[in-house]
Amino acid sequence: MKIAILAAMDKELRLIENALENRSESETEGVRIVEGKIGRHSVIASKCGIGKVNSALRTHIIIDKFHPDLVLNSGVAGGADLSMEIGTVLVADSIAYHDVWCGPGTDPGQADGCPLYFEADKEVVGIAGSLELPGLRKGLICTGDEFISKASEIGEIKGKFPQALAVDMESASIAQACHMAGVPAAVIRVVSDTPGSGDNISQYKNFWSEAPEKTFRVVSEIVSRLGETRNKRGAGK
Repeated sequence: MKIAILAAMDKELRLIENALENRSESETEGVRIVEGKIGRHSVIASKCGIGKVNSALRTHIIIDKFHPDLVLNSGVAGGADLSMEIGTVLVADSIAYHDVWCGPGTDPGQADGCPLYFEADKEVVGIAGSLELPGLRKGLICTGDEFISKASEIGEIKGKFPQALAVDMESASIAQACHMAGVPAAVIRVVSDTPGSGDNISQYKNFWSEAPEKTFRVVSEIVSRLGETRNKRGAGK
């Protein structure tokens, strides 16, 4: 399989790079590309940038140039639930926007021409469930173009999506680009801060002093197990 792994920031991308064997670098349309292997799978890793527009554009470039079988988004996220402590790894089973509304007759969170929830790749979610690792959760992640730092902001998001476990700024836009291109998408994120519980901006900054390698170990473990189920039933969507 050919798997694209996208991260929003260089410090996240560096952790992905460290997991790759036979690593090489190139550039396409101004985007730095790192290629290598995880197990038997070919991996294309790149920074997608922070925010919805950056990540959607970069996802389109990666899909157009490399034609991956799966796009996987990894990095950090803010906890949106009391159960999501710092260091918890979330494998999203669904992805939605928390800051989109297209007007009367549409559902809050639903982008034009898209489902309200983007379904994550079923094989990735299934493998995550089989790992049975402490601190690993499955559930909904919500995306918006703002760093969430207040309890009131989490409350507003939970008012729309009570089941939301985490928030970020790229997952749904990456999932939308994949949805439009017919490519399966998956999201694996580690909770770096918990908005509304003290100073989450400091939590976020301090989190990086101990790099979140846990999530990238989970990424490597899941990627290394991909293939058998997918080969039997197709794309795994």
